Amino acid sequence: MSSSRRDFLKKATMVSAGVAVAPHMVQANSKKNKKSKKSGKTNIAFIGVGGRGRTHVRNVAMTPGVEITAICDIDPKAIEITKNLLAKHGHTKITAYSDGDYAFEELLKRDDVDGVIISTPWLWHTHMAVQTMKAGKYAGLEVSAANTIEECWDLVNTSEATGIPCMILENVNFRRDVMAVLNMVKQGLFGEVVHGRCGYLHSLLNVKFNKDLKFGEGAHGEAAWRTQHSLKRNADVYPTHGLGPIAAMMDINRGNRFLYLTSTATKAVGLKDYIEEQGGKDHPHAKLPWKQGDVITSTIKTTNGETIIVTHDCNLPRPYSLGFRVQGTDGLTDFDYGHRRIYVEGQSQGHGWDDFQAFQDKYDHPLWKKYEQEAAGAGHGGMDFFVAREFVNAVKEQRQPVLDVYDAAAWSAITPLSEASIAQGSAPQYFPDFTRGKWINRKPMEFK
Repeated sequence: MSSSRRDFLKKATMVSAGVAVAPHMVQANSKKNKKSKKSGKTNIAFIGVGGRGRTHVRNVAMTPGVEITAICDIDPKAIEITKNLLAKHGHTKITAYSDGDYAFEELLKRDDVDGVIISTPWLWHTHMAVQTMKAGKYAGLEVSAANTIEECWDLVNTSEATGIPCMILENVNFRRDVMAVLNMVKQGLFGEVVHGRCGYLHSLLNVKFNKDLKFGEGAHGEAAWRTQHSLKRNADVYPTHGLGPIAAMMDINRGNRFLYLTSTATKAVGLKDYIEEQGGKDHPHAKLPWKQGDVITSTIKTTNGETIIVTHDCNLPRPYSLGFRVQGTDGLTDFDYGHRRIYVEGQSQGHGWDDFQAFQDKYDHPLWKKYEQEAAGAGHGGMDFFVAREFVNAVKEQRQPVLDVYDAAAWSAITPLSEASIAQGSAPQYFPDFTRGKWINRKPMEFK
């Protein structure tokens, strides 16, 4: 065993033992910085202010009791647009950090920042979140939170060792119909839950390539980095939009956990076909060895015996869907944009489907009833308002966010585990227990 491996295991053991004897270590650090006390406001900074980052900037900027003084992005245009956006909401004293890939490290040295929202390319997520927590600041991390099992552990170990929370900013957990179905599940409408389905089924062909079919270095937007994952990884690289809500309904990390998965990938022809249609069969990108299967299907088994089917389908033409299904001993629901239906034994007529909307209205979550007007126009049908609200409130109240570092690790682990399973002929891959046994007694999520 190498010395570095021994050091890692020693540190991991020490952290685990520390949590066992001092569980408060994983609670929010109650220390407030001097400038925040002086202003009386919670200071939120931003690393990454491109399209997704600016959605968070706008929502946080409109939140009462929040101060924004620092942003970071390597794109000068993004900095300029964000400064103008902030000025419209009364935040005018902004320091921008844009001098190279590691400019964010200077931002993290500030003593007036309480929390940081990170909206950057995936390969930077874990490193930036770890550095944020080590700097004593709450980390709000866009999805997916990690790319490897080692990165999943880096997030967990850092949060536990520092006592600083990390929230995975999974906005779909706050979607109105998702929260209504969560209510249905918790109130026993479907009986004992047995099975769930979900995924990310969304054509990203016009996202992975610019109009000239450029991607990678020299491209703009997500084509500059996202497409490389399809070229180099045969894995479900974006699992959390669908999986986060199903995990909440099945109490994952809170009395239940993911046990193992198996994954299978189709052949990879969708991107090649798109390139040939747009640029001709002789286009150089059509000859690249695209690695990611067009449709990747993973089946997860939980310790409580449920199964979850997760599908990644982004390289073929298709409408957007997350493919939700929740099924139990007394009924089930299939629900998504343009396709929503429900069947409840003893309530539905015969064996036909009932109208989902009537059930959504009945089980509408109290948060949506209370904040419907404030959420209007916040992005993604209003759910972006709630995810930003939860992060800011967690920082203000110095508490763990409802979606915590264990969720970030378990949900993100789908990517490396699916990759390993596919490479090994769909062999089962077991999930690490990122909670180190705490899942047994942890309480279910409570959105409030």
